[in-house]
Amino acid sequence: MKIKTILSLVAIIAFAIGCTTNPFTGKKTIALVPNSQILPMSYQQYDEFLSTNKVITGTVDSKRIKDIGQKISVAAERYLNANGYSGYLKDYAWDYNLVQDDAINAWCMPGGKIVFYTGILPIAKNDAGIAAIMGHEVAHALANHGQQRMSASQVQALGAVAGNVALANNAENQEMFNQYYGVGSNVLGMLPFSRSHESEADNIGLTLMAIAGYEPLAAADLWRRMKEASGGSSTSEFLSTHPSSDTRISNITAWADDARAEGRKFGVTTFKKE
Repeated sequence: MKIKTILSLVAIIAFAIGCTTNPFTGKKTIALVPNSQILPMSYQQYDEFLSTNKVITGTVDSKRIKDIGQKISVAAERYLNANGYSGYLKDYAWDYNLVQDDAINAWCMPGGKIVFYTGILPIAKNDAGIAAIMGHEVAHALANHGQQRMSASQVQALGAVAGNVALANNAENQEMFNQYYGVGSNVLGMLPFSRSHESEADNIGLTLMAIAGYEPLAAADLWRRMKEASGGSSTSEFLSTHPSSDTRISNITAWADDARAEGRKFGVTTFKKE
């Protein structure tokens, strides 16, 4: 049985066992691990991270991170309430912290626990750039991407078991399956899955930016600066967890008008570009 066939069968079984609906896309997504299990772990790990790293407080930049984070999360709540998802965020515990680290990075844990590294601020450049990053990170939490990644890892492990059971009577084929399954399931399954999450977070993030009053195209400018900071070098998109900067810029440019239209539904008439 081919790896792709096994993956497809396992995915069908997994979706039959557990799925949830993404409130921004309307798509059914895999949810084998419940938020009641994920969120307490997330909050504990976040607190442990903050306790072992230098959190910046009382500065202009730390205040910007918190203020813009609150604007984006309020935009998320307004969107969800307007679209029939009142109460969706009841178990979220939003927190936005600036941490001293030269890495060009920011991240969000399930439940709305967000960290910006000081190293990304020169790339963000201005409030609109911070809003673009914040919108993207908040979108990961809203779309339960952490839950989906954990569930996908379980599916991947289940696929390995299924393949070995299916090939139990053929040692040679079983050995070949085990040799290629890890690489095949990553390249054909996990990596495209991760890239789709990044693109989804980009798209949702633009909507949140617009509702919060920021210009969506500022996100394209952000990714141009990201590309410049990397020197133009990057891993092949096919072998990466993230879309290329060029792909992201192209997508954002195509989605910007729709994001502004969403913003106007919530009374936004001007969009801050800086």
